[in-house]
Amino acid sequence: MPRHLLRSLLLLLPLLLLPPPAVPGSLASRSPAALPGSRRLGTRGPAGSPGRRPAPTDAPSLRVSEPGGARGAGVCKSRPLDLVFIIDSSRSVRPLEFTKVKTFVSQIIDTLDIGEADTRVAVVNYASTVKIEFNLQAYSDKQSLKRAVARITPLSKGTMSGLAIQTAMDEVFTVEAGARGSNSNIPKVAIIVTDGRPQDQVNEVAARARASGIELYAVGVDRADMESLKMMASEPLDDHIFYVETYGVIEKLSSRFQETFCAVDACVLGTHQCQHVCISDGEGKHHCECSQGYTLNADKKTCSAVDKCALNTHGCEHICVNDRPGSYHCECYEGYTLNEDRKTCSAQDKCASGTHGCQHICVSDGSGSHHCECYEGYTLNEDKKSCSVYNKCALGTHGCQHICVSDGAESYHCDCHPGYTLNEDKKTCSAIQEVRRLISTADACGCEVTLAFQEKVSSYLQRLNTPLDNILKKLQVNEYGQVHR
Repeated sequence: MPRHLLRSLLLLLPLLLLPPPAVPGSLASRSPAALPGSRRLGTRGPAGSPGRRPAPTDAPSLRVSEPGGARGAGVCKSRPLDLVFIIDSSRSVRPLEFTKVKTFVSQIIDTLDIGEADTRVAVVNYASTVKIEFNLQAYSDKQSLKRAVARITPLSKGTMSGLAIQTAMDEVFTVEAGARGSNSNIPKVAIIVTDGRPQDQVNEVAARARASGIELYAVGVDRADMESLKMMASEPLDDHIFYVETYGVIEKLSSRFQETFCAVDACVLGTHQCQHVCISDGEGKHHCECSQGYTLNADKKTCSAVDKCALNTHGCEHICVNDRPGSYHCECYEGYTLNEDRKTCSAQDKCASGTHGCQHICVSDGSGSHHCECYEGYTLNEDKKSCSVYNKCALGTHGCQHICVSDGAESYHCDCHPGYTLNEDKKTCSAIQEVRRLISTADACGCEVTLAFQEKVSSYLQRLNTPLDNILKKLQVNEYGQVHR
């Protein structure tokens, strides 16, 4: 072959290795026809928002945040993990594409806190064979890790995903290889990156890995088999399966894993859903609390007002009255007054305070109790407060000079003391000797008149006697003459 032609082919070789460009708004030629349960990343949408390719109705959508987004510095700190990358380097992955995978791994490492006490990272490289590139205890700083990742080279043809998972479970996630024990509560996480269909059985081995406590994330690229991704990934699948159409955009997934592995301070982000107060507990954990006067409900997020009166923790001696939520005040029974401590009560002397309502007399009975009575001559009505007259003699308004005698509700008459007699006004009294004197004087006057009258009658009768005698004699003579005839 001519030398100049060979030189031209060498110049064109990088261009020939580039992936074919995707048509905007359409699926790449080698993308799966249906990707249920996956998350997919595509072109950017309007106004710089992350976009996505059209997907079947049963495929959930994904908003992939740009690096440095809401989960940026000051908001989250990566959780300590034992993290193993299981990367497919079979012949279907071109050299430049494999470089993109390594960049994706390095970008995730950049988002993590790497260290003996923080996150430890290992890489398992696989094709038809499996190679542990480095174990979890190999590197404890980011730069060393990233240099080690950069040195990784592709293997060969074949896609033995099940064997790769088994190797990671048996040889990498072990204490001897640098994994921390179950007592440490450090999560064990594996991220599998593949663009093809496994050539071995992954279902059972992935199930054993999940059962051993390994959380599996599956990242499918281009022609990746979605059913195989589902078999490998942990539940829920929506959170553990990701799909990108080309290796050219796989780097964007690093921000999504940053969010996933970040100890997110939900209190700072405002995503806590606490109704009142969010308390950060560190390492991405938080709990909700309630404002004073409220109590946390069973959902551990919402709050309900505390009814201290119902709880019987109010301390009121007599009556507890609810005010605003969580607030109350104490009151006392009738006849009592609230003391300065605003809780206890003391008996109130209503007779002394003038609040008794009695018409005449208030009588204190003690312990804040009282009863009403009436003045003499009055009787207490049914309302036990007002009074009505029943004895006018008792009222002292009768006008009797000596004695008032009650004859009923409003009737009476006057009497006099011994030796006195009631005058004609029926009220005043006079001594009996004076009456006799007056009677004696009247009798003497009456005798003189009577004697004068008697003398007049006697004189008149004497003058009548003489004529009457003459008449009687004539009558006798007349009667005698008739007899003798």
